[in-house]
Amino acid sequence: MKTPPVINPATLLSLYGLKWHPFAPGLPVEGLHCAPRIESFVRRCEGYLREGGFSMITALPGAGKSSALRIIDERLSRMRDVVVRPMTHPQSGLADFYRELGDLFGVTLSAHNRWGGFKAIREKWRAHADTTLVRPVLVVDEAQEMQPVVLNELRLLTSRDYDSRTLLFVILVGDDRLVAKLQSEDMLPLKSRIRTHLRLDLATPSELADCMRHVLDAAGNAQLMTPTLITTLCEHAGGSFRTMMQMGYDLLALAAERDARQIDDKLFFELFALPPTPNAPKGKPGAARSPAPRA
Repeated sequence: MKTPPVINPATLLSLYGLKWHPFAPGLPVEGLHCAPRIESFVRRCEGYLREGGFSMITALPGAGKSSALRIIDERLSRMRDVVVRPMTHPQSGLADFYRELGDLFGVTLSAHNRWGGFKAIREKWRAHADTTLVRPVLVVDEAQEMQPVVLNELRLLTSRDYDSRTLLFVILVGDDRLVAKLQSEDMLPLKSRIRTHLRLDLATPSELADCMRHVLDAAGNAQLMTPTLITTLCEHAGGSFRTMMQMGYDLLALAAERDARQIDDKLFFELFALPPTPNAPKGKPGAARSPAPRA
């Protein structure tokens, strides 16, 4: 694969009439594609906000977990009286777990008084639920890193009145190690409280194409890529949204260098074609390959 050129971002936007770079990390939320399965999960979560409980998202690398989380956070946060807080250090022990909870929800907690912290944070959640009739939302990314004792502490924190009331709505997010962790005997009480589970597997070429068309249209240039190229790109992305966007990023840079007004298959095979094999007919390019993932 050739090394793509480095182009000034402002030049790209001006050249192609784009509102933002369609393949750069940190797309605006409106640029993210909300697939039907994500939409269904969001609606189920919205329905559970009055009752609380646990939900779970598991995903393979590159399957769109980060985009799904941004969509879910934005959708829930714009609901009236809903407070969404992300936990950023899931590998903490109990003391730091309480410190982060206190920081997220505005409660002063003492690491040396876990019982006091337990009561204080539960009272904060109870007051919110009684006042607004909806539960606060805690999102735990990379939840497979959480220690079993912390997961169980979170389960106990969220329930009251002999488990007849739930004070918090928790979204646990991770990879297949989270599923495996919940299979242990100690985790069965928590597993039984998972109300809905979104599984993000590698996408089909059709799903990738839907995402690509949405991204280009939202960025302001639905014709940036030819339909044939979109098909080719999605067939070579290996089911990974991340790989597809990386390839799009490199293709856009090459197109800008060539002053091409549209990205087509010719640019794709120039950038991603493997060198011809010794026995291949002269002049016939090798097969296309996906780029190595960026760190």
